[in-house]
Amino acid sequence: MGDLVGDARHLLPSAQEALRLRAVAALVAGRDREDVAAFFGVSLKAVDGWWAKWQADGREALVMRPRGKPVGVHQVLGEAEQGAVCQAVLDHRPCDVGLSGRLWTRRLIGELIVKLYRVRLTEPGVGKYLKRWGLSFQRPDRRAVGQDPEAVRSWREVAWPKIRAKARKDGGEILFAGQVGVRSDQVTGRTWGVKGRTPVVRRSGSRFAVNAVSAISTKGRTHFMVFIESFTAEVMCRFLDRLAGHFDRKVHLVVDGHSAHRSRKVRDCLAAHPEAVELHFLPPYSPELNPDELVNADLKHSQPKQHRARDQAELAAETRRFFCRHQRQRQRQPHIVRGYFAARTSATSWTRTP
Repeated sequence: MGDLVGDARHLLPSAQEALRLRAVAALVAGRDREDVAAFFGVSLKAVDGWWAKWQADGREALVMRPRGKPVGVHQVLGEAEQGAVCQAVLDHRPCDVGLSGRLWTRRLIGELIVKLYRVRLTEPGVGKYLKRWGLSFQRPDRRAVGQDPEAVRSWREVAWPKIRAKARKDGGEILFAGQVGVRSDQVTGRTWGVKGRTPVVRRSGSRFAVNAVSAISTKGRTHFMVFIESFTAEVMCRFLDRLAGHFDRKVHLVVDGHSAHRSRKVRDCLAAHPEAVELHFLPPYSPELNPDELVNADLKHSQPKQHRARDQAELAAETRRFFCRHQRQRQRQPHIVRGYFAARTSATSWTRTP
């Protein structure tokens, strides 16, 4: 049968296949298994294994096969299934599809896959799909679904330049104001969305334990007031009085369309001192136009993750400490407040504000 073949482990795959076939052919011809093992330089266990495979599945069991997983085997979900999961993540919140929470995590996306297709993946496995789909983990923009894009465009291109020109003519100062509620169980986090495109999470109604109203200007000034009652016209008037007391010039205050801002009581308060404060209104459902929203976001993310306030008074104290610390730091570093304006949108020339 020829010379002995060396250690089969050092042979090329094609040579190993030929070796297996020749060894089995020798066994079929009646050669003793020990002689075949010695002749081909392999173990008796290897010869027995080849013989068993040949008897069970024939020649196909001994031929060479490509190493590694076949193409597509690692993709447990088909292309259509992947597309459906990706679209569900982009179009819905977890709570919309029967899962818990409002923000997508790898664990929750894994649960969605189990629910839809009875396929269970590890979190790293889910992460590979997310990367393949072009998604990244981001902080969502809580934008209202009722926003009118045309109203936003008009405000940027028409209303805002008028406000800026009027403040310049008056020698006044423009501030953006906003109110925020802070709960003891405030939840913050990230969700998955397309890279370069901030995911949007619809807001839902919430009851807040403590409220605050603040205002910032491009000159780096920050003003605030913390209160435990609901935000009403009376509260707004109180804040306007405080704000006017800090300025020796007219304040042009940009606010949203909250009913308290448009109330008769606030209009009467402003009419009594027209030289002190004038209100200007943002289009409805447009928090992304208000730089003060970034201050509010800082406030919420500053809430301790491990320690939670025990009562309303403690939460109010924590909120005041945040604003006092923010005010002191920003007085020393006004460029940080100006950065809030630059971060809102490059489409509006915030930094040209008087």
